Amino acid sequence: MSTVAEESARRRTFAVIAHPDAGKSTLTEALALHAHVIAEAGAVHGKAGRKSTVSDWMEMEKDRGISIASSALQFEYLPENAPKGTEPYVINLVDTPGHADFSEDTYRVLTAVDAAVMLIDGAKGLEPQTLKLFRVCKARGLPIITVINKWDRPGRAPLELMDEIVDEIGLQPTPLFWPVGMAGDFHGLARRDADGDVTEYIHFLRTAGGSTIAPEEHYSPDEASSKEGDVWDTAVEECELLTMDGAIHDQELFLDCTTSPVVFASAMLNFGVHQILDLLCQLAPEPGPRKTDPKVLESAGKATGAIDTERSPEDPFSGVIFKVQAGMDTHHRDKLAFMRVVSGEFDRGMQVTHAQSGRSFSTKYALTVFGRTRSTVETAYPGDIVGLVNAGSLAPGDTIYEGTKVQFAPMPQFAPENFRTLRARSLGKYKQFRKALEQLSSEGVVQILRNDARGDAAPVMAAVGPMQFEVMQARMANEYNVETETSPVPYSVARRTDHESAPELNRQRGVEVFTRDDGELIALFGDKWKLQFIEREHPEFTLEPMVAD
Repeated sequence: MSTVAEESARRRTFAVIAHPDAGKSTLTEALALHAHVIAEAGAVHGKAGRKSTVSDWMEMEKDRGISIASSALQFEYLPENAPKGTEPYVINLVDTPGHADFSEDTYRVLTAVDAAVMLIDGAKGLEPQTLKLFRVCKARGLPIITVINKWDRPGRAPLELMDEIVDEIGLQPTPLFWPVGMAGDFHGLARRDADGDVTEYIHFLRTAGGSTIAPEEHYSPDEASSKEGDVWDTAVEECELLTMDGAIHDQELFLDCTTSPVVFASAMLNFGVHQILDLLCQLAPEPGPRKTDPKVLESAGKATGAIDTERSPEDPFSGVIFKVQAGMDTHHRDKLAFMRVVSGEFDRGMQVTHAQSGRSFSTKYALTVFGRTRSTVETAYPGDIVGLVNAGSLAPGDTIYEGTKVQFAPMPQFAPENFRTLRARSLGKYKQFRKALEQLSSEGVVQILRNDARGDAAPVMAAVGPMQFEVMQARMANEYNVETETSPVPYSVARRTDHESAPELNRQRGVEVFTRDDGELIALFGDKWKLQFIEREHPEFTLEPMVAD
């Protein structure tokens, strides 16, 4: 095997996704703890003693206890039962925001990973945002490992949760670690093998506040029966029911997104965490080929050979930008473009081509990230996530490459449903206000809309959810020292339009046309009935939904 093939084979790149408050950031911290890259988990019991997690570093995240931006962590992990001499796996983990207002950020992350860990609250089951994310993963062909979290708290019956997954999303759960003890009385896990037979009992011992790795005791089924009695017998009976129902792991069906391996856990107590890591290393796919944007292929002409139809891991270097983030380093006003290496070997300092502009791009300042902490990276391989510093010309969805041209599909873009004007409270802060707008708009925090009638001092913000406006204002205050105020605008629907339609659209009551920062013309309507009326009366107007294909 080539060096690239060997390195690619030991990469596992995945996202942790779930409904808000399911424990994503706590699990992210616990996974890092079990990989021995941190000494103590950041989340502890009790609000007064709660620390922020490694992946939640923004002030707003610390104050509210929620993730509002995706965060990447890279670390090595070697399973305990790995043969001697085995190279550790390289884990590229992305913690995502669960709140629906930040779903665009989560969906972009899902274009850059090879698998997903879906977290479900053991008491609440499948919640609306969980259902949406499950469907997105299935549509994108992302294999899903399901974790039933918070099993140390009272909750629902485990078989009931399995039935709900089947009924609601048509995904067959195949538990590989089944809980011993009902929700709220978590003793440990029964390990099931490839045939569905119970082979081992893993008993967990609590630690102070769950801040360190929970010690494990391993017992044979007979020993477990003597130790736990009826609790163990119940777990075994439930496992037998699962086997009769066909809930047995099949790797092909898992990779085909037909089934999902399941682990029951408590991220807060660090119960079941290294079992999750072991499953990811054992079952999750290594980096594979990525197809070219079909629209670019069509325009280039397949017969010319001017552009690759796909990029496989061993092909020359290529990478895709899935996120841009500023404000991570309080000492420097730099901007970090998060790149997923798709193919080849990335070497810091290499000259690459920016597919969208055709210009040469230098990668002199490249970093590997661990939450907010970062360090210089010299070499990276397919599956790795690399931060490119001060990459002002790069935006989410952009491709950089070496060799034959390749351009990957653009990032999904959601239709905004919330709109507000934004202005600086002090006219003396106008320069900083403009700079902050440019920066945060390029990151995709909100979309910025302008027109001549409103001027540059009071642009309109467009967002999927209203919490994005709060993030915008908080970051402008914390990172740029600009206090702002907002005011409502009478619009709730947006459509793309063109230069031919714009003048007449502007003359319609309840309609206003803006220019977005990327040059697109956006028409805003008071409500869907106004839009329907305009479409009926003026079929010649160009009015396209604001969602990427």
